Amino acid sequence: MKSIVLREIKSFFGSPIGYLVVALFLVLNGLFLWVFEGDYNIMNSGFADLSPFFIIAPWILLFLIPAVSMRSFSDEKKQGTLELLVTKPLSLWQIVNGKFLGSFFLIVIAIVPTVIYAFVISSLGMPVGNLDFGSTLGSYFGLLFLIAAYTAIGVFSSSLSENQIIAFIISVFLCFFFYFAFDGMATYFPSIENFITALGMNSHFKSMSRGVLDTRDILYFLSITALFLSLTVFQLKSDKA
Repeated sequence: MKSIVLREIKSFFGSPIGYLVVALFLVLNGLFLWVFEGDYNIMNSGFADLSPFFIIAPWILLFLIPAVSMRSFSDEKKQGTLELLVTKPLSLWQIVNGKFLGSFFLIVIAIVPTVIYAFVISSLGMPVGNLDFGSTLGSYFGLLFLIAAYTAIGVFSSSLSENQIIAFIISVFLCFFFYFAFDGMATYFPSIENFITALGMNSHFKSMSRGVLDTRDILYFLSITALFLSLTVFQLKSDKA
């Protein structure tokens, strides 16, 4: 499995894709947080707070992660190398986990430089250091779990078609559905609104963003990740049969 992870990471940074993903994520966040006027501009908010970053990051990642993961199995199918891959002395679970971790680590690499934002905001606060690091740390943990769930969905979507564009569209739709759609549906069922809202990623991510690491939120994201990785293995078994 380690060889697959390293192969995925090398393939990303062996081409402009890896650098483009990292640069695009940082540039988009930088523009919204520091340049563009609006609700997400930190300098205009008047508060030493990194919450605008954690509001817009899930939406940027909703498109960025599918763009990264769409090639995971779609490319293997198109090039005809998937059959060769499954003949190696690796289980399907190891292959899927290797693909998953390769994409996951690439996105984490894109996230790491944003830690600088926290120190910049802390130094600009009055008094200096006036930043809730507990809440910020919880938000970063929540973002990691959200990235894992998005990536698992992206890897699953890539196993459905050899066309990367189709895989991208399916992945964006599923990520959007699990992140936002349940909040919209909940408004039509007031009697069970809390239950329906709890089925979506947004409520669990917001909960972790408050700095409280509830086991229910962690288990939710782990369950979503495990579900889509399991579906990926099932899909590959179906293709193999």
